[in-house]
Formats: sequence, C-alpha cells, structure tokens
Amino acid sequence: MTGSGPSSDADVPGWVASLGLPGLVDLHVHFMPESVQQKVWGFFDQVAERGDPPWPITYRQDVEDRVAVLRGLGVRAFTSLNYAHRPGMSRWLNDFSATFAADHDDAIHSATFFPEPGVTTMVAEALGSGARVFKVHVQVGEFSPLDPALDAAWGLIAASRAPVVIHCGHGPHRGRHTGPEPIRELVRRFPALVLVIAHAGLPDYREFAGLAARHPNVYLDTTMVGTIYMERIAPVPADYPALMADLEGKVVLGTDFPSIPYPYSHQLEVLSDWGLGDRWLREVLWHTPNRLLTGRQDASGLDGRPSPPVSP
Repeated sequence: MTGSGPSSDADVPGWVASLGLPGLVDLHVHFMPESVQQKVWGFFDQVAERGDPPWPITYRQDVEDRVAVLRGLGVRAFTSLNYAHRPGMSRWLNDFSATFAADHDDAIHSATFFPEPGVTTMVAEALGSGARVFKVHVQVGEFSPLDPALDAAWGLIAASRAPVVIHCGHGPHRGRHTGPEPIRELVRRFPALVLVIAHAGLPDYREFAGLAARHPNVYLDTTMVGTIYMERIAPVPADYPALMADLEGKVVLGTDFPSIPYPYSHQLEVLSDWGLGDRWLREVLWHTPNRLLTGRQDASGLDGRPSPPVSP
C-alpha cells in the first residue's frame, strides 16, 4: 500500500506518481459558458437558504486559471460536462464544449442532449464532430430517460460506445424521474449503452452498485462520494468500501470540479482511505476511464493517439 492519500492539492502530483501513474483522468469536470457557470455558482451560494449545509465554491476562478489548477494537479484528461435542462440548449452547449475541447488538448470533447424535437440529429451531429462523452442530468432536466423521444438517440450513442455520465440518483433531492428503476429499464432496452452513474447514484449506493455489478456496460463515478460534505447528506454504508472492492474495473474518478466545497485532493484522500489497495486506485484514476474513452469504434486514445503505456 502507498499509505494515506494526499492531504492537500500540493500533495496530489507526488501521490499520483507514487502509484505509478502518469496522471489522472477525471470524467466529471464542468466547464460551462460564463452565463451558465455563474448561474450554477449562484445556485450553490444559496443552498443553505434551502436547508442544506453551506456550499462554498473552492475553485471560483477564471476558465484558464481553472484549467491551470487541473494541470497542476496532474489531471491529464478532463470533461467539460454541460447539460441541457430545457429545449433549445443542447446545440448551443455542444458548440461551446466542442470549441473548448479544440482549444485545450487535454479536454475530452463532451456533449449533451435533451428530449426535444431534433434530438437524434443533434446527437448525430455531436458524434460526427468528435464528441467522446455525453452528460445528461435527469434530476435538473426533469425528464425521464425512458422518454420515447430519446430512443433513437440512445441507439446512436450505444452504437458509438461513447459513455454517458448520467445524474439519475435521488440525491441531493429526489426528482420526478430519479432512482434506479428507470435506469434498470434503460439498460434492458439498450444493453450496449455505456452508462457512468454520476455520484455513484447516491443515496441509493447499494442499488446502483448492484446494477454495475450485473451489467457489463454500467459504471459508477466517485463524484463527492464519501466526502465531508456528502457524508452529512448521504453517508455511505459502513460496508461500502467492500462493495467498491468487488467492482474493480467498474468505478471511475469523478470530482465535480470546480464547484466543490473542499479541495480537489479531498476526493482522492477519501478513495485512498477506503484501503482498497494501489491496484484498485490505479483502475479508478487511470485505467478504467482510459478504457471507456478508447472503447469507441475508432479506438483512439485520449488525444486522438494511442494511450500512453502505464505501469501496472
């Protein structure tokens, strides 16, 4: 075992190197148009007024400063994960994400979609322009992933093997279409669809862990799971690390950077403190997300080239 995880952001690069990794791949990072980003931060600024614990934004910086933070931490690849919550947003957000990826070699070209007229065309356009990961937010968007308007879009994405980071759990608050049942049905209808369950589906940790265990194309991301903030809202079960140990190769790093109420290093510290070993950490932090991103039909690497060799 490498020992305890990083206690500060300054410790992260050395800790990652001690695992024998060239860096991190973070599949749950947000870079949004400025107007959208400010609205998101405004929402978190007011959560205490709605009865949740205060949510101070740790990385409230300009775009390029945030990119520099990730690079300084050793994050070799990261998403931009915009998500449409009403009709008419998807193409605009996808254009932003495409430009962001073109301007930053380490950004993973991300896209989104919403059940609206033309959604299949927009998904096809996003794939055609090089999108490698999608994000949908069932809770914020208040739509069912089983909406018939999405059937053809799901089929296109399933055929492409592009993973979909889907916020579908009941946390932090239950939505009309959240929970494991709609996702079970979605997987039944589209078994080839690669889903990454955001926040490991909190607070329904066991149910979504079971779904990932049973279905080869369902994964969990670690976003906020086990952190000091989320333990106040949706604590993990006492045996959750054992469940995660059984899901080696089915868990990927996610953090929700930049809109997190603690340092980036804290998420890594939590994962290390579960005591599941260096091999498990290497899978979560690098190997598994790499496989998801290079599992498309073109089999390209993170930057369009074969993935660099990584020590086991």
